[in-house]
Amino acid sequence: MYAFSTCWNSHRHTDGRAMLREIRDLGFEFVELSHGTRISLMPGILEAVAAGEMRISSLHNFCPLPMGVNHSAPNLYQFSDERPRQVELAERYTLKTLELAARLQAPLVVMHSGSIEMKNYTDKLLEMVADGEKETGKYKKLCQEADKKRADRKPEHFDRVIEAYKRILPVAEKLGVKLGVENRQALEELPIESDYPQLFRDLPSPSLAYWHDTGHAQIKANLGFLDHRQHLASLRDRLAGFHIHDVEFPGRDHCPPGSGGVDFAALAPLVRPGDIKVFEFSPSMKVEDARRGIEHIRQLWGRE
Repeated sequence: MYAFSTCWNSHRHTDGRAMLREIRDLGFEFVELSHGTRISLMPGILEAVAAGEMRISSLHNFCPLPMGVNHSAPNLYQFSDERPRQVELAERYTLKTLELAARLQAPLVVMHSGSIEMKNYTDKLLEMVADGEKETGKYKKLCQEADKKRADRKPEHFDRVIEAYKRILPVAEKLGVKLGVENRQALEELPIESDYPQLFRDLPSPSLAYWHDTGHAQIKANLGFLDHRQHLASLRDRLAGFHIHDVEFPGRDHCPPGSGGVDFAALAPLVRPGDIKVFEFSPSMKVEDARRGIEHIRQLWGRE
């Protein structure tokens, strides 16, 4: 199943039905409602779905946006937060997203899980890679420092993530909606790649799945923190779907496939027709570039 994310066009629409029709005109039957979906777009979205004009592949938490928030804010509230009130709000709006997914008969909600409270190493490392400093001692030292800080500070944050999922999963199971835990591009965000085995061991529910973002994985690969294909292969059995976009080296993502560094051909053997495959493109991407990127993937990954 191929789908297209409204992150590309939600900002320029005031009518949700018109927003979905623009995506339908690109040749899509399925759409992912992104974390930039404003409440004001919902009436039109519900009308389009009821009329059979579009089907919903997935929602990206939080969807719709919390009241009074008018811009994409998937990390507005985090399960990892040390403040109970923030965790409570993260759970509350996640449950609202799950309820909407069930209403729209969407099988999955894409989840951000939280972050570790620490210095932002990711941007500095990307800057150094862009300047050709990846092989320097300074770069390696900074990577080691980032690794140590993550290891030291992760346990309490990750424990809060696990506990939040334990509270949310029974609702997801009851509603028949999966949670797709997305890999993240920032070193400070959770889960860290090595955390997934523990996550699925502690939370064996079939309603919890892995969601693979090709751009995020490639950024981590460009930084030297993972092997993109190997990481995906290690989680193939728990994979529910993809966010598809390319990366202009080293860290500009949401580019059209075929224009950057993601080796989509190498990933192709790990892709199954039943996977949810969502094109997640930059709002600034031109229609002709989007069409070219879509066709690039369909040639490599198949038409279904």
